[in-house]
Parts: sequence; C-alpha cells; structure tokens
Amino acid sequence: MNALIEFTRALDFAAHKHIDQRRKGLRAEPYVNHLAEVARLVAEATGGDEPDAVIAALLHDTLEDTDATREEIEESFGPAIAAIVVEVTDDKRLPKGERKQRQIDHAPRVSRPAKLVKLADKISNLRSMAVSPPANWSQARKIEYFEWAAAVVEGLRGTSEILEAQFDEAHRRGLEDLRGG
Repeated sequence: MNALIEFTRALDFAAHKHIDQRRKGLRAEPYVNHLAEVARLVAEATGGDEPDAVIAALLHDTLEDTDATREEIEESFGPAIAAIVVEVTDDKRLPKGERKQRQIDHAPRVSRPAKLVKLADKISNLRSMAVSPPANWSQARKIEYFEWAAAVVEGLRGTSEILEAQFDEAHRRGLEDLRGG
C-alpha cells in the first residue's frame, strides 16, 4: 500500500487510540501532538526514505498506553511495523526502575527503525520538558530524567547524525535551563 495512505491510516489509528490522553506537562497538550512530532523528526532525519519507521513513530506508544494489541497493529499495518512498535514498547507490568534500566540495556540491540523512533521520542520528551514540565516533578527529578535519557541515547548512537545532534542540543539546553545557566 502507498506510504502516504499508510501514514494517514496510522495517524488516524493513533489519534483514536490516544483520544482522551494528554501530555503530563503544564500545557496538557493532546497526546497526538507528541506522536506527530516523533513521526516528523523521523521523517525529516531519513528524508522520508524509511516509511515503516515513520509509521511506527506514530504508533510507538499504542501498546504501552492504550488498549491496542500487537495483533491489531500487525493486522492493520503489517508485521514489520508491529515489530518496530514492540521493540520500543515498555512492559508496564515491570517496576518503573526495571523498565528504565531495560531501555538502557536494550537500546544498542534494537533495529535501526526502532533506534530512530527511540531517538525522536527522547528528543520530543526533552523538548516538552523544557517548555511544559510535569507540574509535580521536582528539579532533581527533571535532571534525573535528562540523565537517564542520555544513557538510553548512548546505546542508540551511530544511527542518525541528525537526530543525535538534535538530542544533544535539547539535552544541553534543557540541563542548562534546569541548572540555571
């Protein structure tokens, strides 16, 4: 099927699955804004030449944060896209600390499309944290998140100079702002 049609189908699917969800930040933006940004970052970094990664970027949180199933994604978008989504999905049955450590440990071993999605997701999250941090997060927790994101990204390096440079900039600026200069 045509990549543009697949993209719009995935956007529609993700928008409906995340319909009532908002970002954690003070702005409480619709969650679909995050998905769109992650997909845009992947599309721009790849020149649009990796449509499966772009489509998976739209769907990257559906297994983790909605009632969507792998089977549903595979049936709708094929096994390749479903596999990427599975690679970037945390197992919410595990304690948070273990999930975070698994992201660090697994980052070097996931596929290139999954690495692209993870990089773009971390960029989006850091940028969001800079302009609209979660209201109940302390300064220390924000800094801890930035440091953890950097540890995940270390395992993704060598995937995309464009995304890595954007991550580094978002990380540098965010930490400077959090640390007061």
